[in-house]
Amino acid sequence: MTIGSAALSTTERPAVRRRFPTAAVLCVLTGLTMLLGFANKARCLGPGFDEDGRSTPGYADRAYGQACYSDIQHLWLGRQIDEHVFPYLSGGITADGSLYGGVVEYPVLTGVLIWLGALFADTDAGFLLGSAVLMAPFGLAVAWWLGRLRGWRALLWALGPPLVLYSFHNWDLPVIACATAAVYVAARSTRPLRERATLAAVLLGLGFAFKIYPAIFVLPLALLVLSGGRDGAEAPPGVRYDVRGALRVVGAAVGTAVLVNAPFAVLGFEGWVASFEFQSRRQVDLSTNSIWYWGFRAVADTEQFQDTMSLVSPLLVIAAFVLACALGWRRMRQTGTYPWVVVSAAMLCGFLLLHKVHSPQYTLWLLPFFVLVSVRWGWIVAYLVADLAMGISVFVWLHLTTLGEGYSIYEGFTAQALMIGVWGRAALLIGLFVAFLGARSPVDDSPPEPTTSRRLDAGRLR
Repeated sequence: MTIGSAALSTTERPAVRRRFPTAAVLCVLTGLTMLLGFANKARCLGPGFDEDGRSTPGYADRAYGQACYSDIQHLWLGRQIDEHVFPYLSGGITADGSLYGGVVEYPVLTGVLIWLGALFADTDAGFLLGSAVLMAPFGLAVAWWLGRLRGWRALLWALGPPLVLYSFHNWDLPVIACATAAVYVAARSTRPLRERATLAAVLLGLGFAFKIYPAIFVLPLALLVLSGGRDGAEAPPGVRYDVRGALRVVGAAVGTAVLVNAPFAVLGFEGWVASFEFQSRRQVDLSTNSIWYWGFRAVADTEQFQDTMSLVSPLLVIAAFVLACALGWRRMRQTGTYPWVVVSAAMLCGFLLLHKVHSPQYTLWLLPFFVLVSVRWGWIVAYLVADLAMGISVFVWLHLTTLGEGYSIYEGFTAQALMIGVWGRAALLIGLFVAFLGARSPVDDSPPEPTTSRRLDAGRLR
């Protein structure tokens, strides 16, 4: 048994080394794809600009009619970004939910990134370019880490249609980089489980400070440590369930998030808390693009419905998280190892399906899990097709509604494609929740690195 385990870890190391040139090629391809993504959004830029730096002529008509809209370009105006106001230190939120005084509706690190992207800009075109320059290295880093973990399967990231549609739609590449880096550290670090999981938790805490969603992965990571890692053999000697290690993981993530947020909370509490309040008060409407809006449009503008969804949506999301973690624990009892990457992927599906906000670019969050988890290709292709239908048609449909023509599902293909995208994607998220939990991830299943393999062998002999 010991010899076999040692041989496995020995053959793993050359395989990892061989992925170095693969990862380099993937970075080049990712760079080219992001250039294409920027060119796609640049169709909305200029050629002229008004006194506020807004692209003219017909910015809104082009943004929606040509499906080149981006939140980055759109938010050039309305949050004092064009005035280069440092976020959160002043301002707040009004009674009707409007932000003022330079507050942006994102966590603090994204707010700082927005400020940096606008620092040398005096038009929305300069803001989009500056933001793209800042975020592109994060997209390349994701390609590098995915390539080192899964080799050529990372082409799903490097050449995926979502990278063209959404790489510069919003500020998502940095948070995806944090989540991917956490997986890479947990899988490839040569440190003991507690230490590498703690570092991964720090990265997830940083991800929370960019956008919230990486925080949900802390729970399955803590359960991995609690169960003792691979085959339960990475727990401290004589410990069956490493409660202290699991709490350390949670504490590292929470502590990191608190440390990053603390300066903003101290220096500008009203502006800082306004960003969280804005998201908590966000209503189910067309801008949220979730199944709750499309399924209940007839009553979506009633106060009773909004109050109900403010309770129902988070409860269902939490229930999906609990179910995914519980099924992961049952699988751990069968295989010996808690599949934290697989469970994280399923949890993200539950969040995307049931949360009251589902912005188009959220597909980028899911894309690395298509690389990390070996789900069937049919699921991946179907989801990318449904997302492509939604990601393009939703903007064209919005344009048609302003014209008052061709926006009914009975009047043209645009509305039909939108419904195919919305409901096809929803059905696929349900299927993927199950498929992820039934699939394997080589990242979960791979043996520990050399410094921990001896510990693994000893655990098997006990």
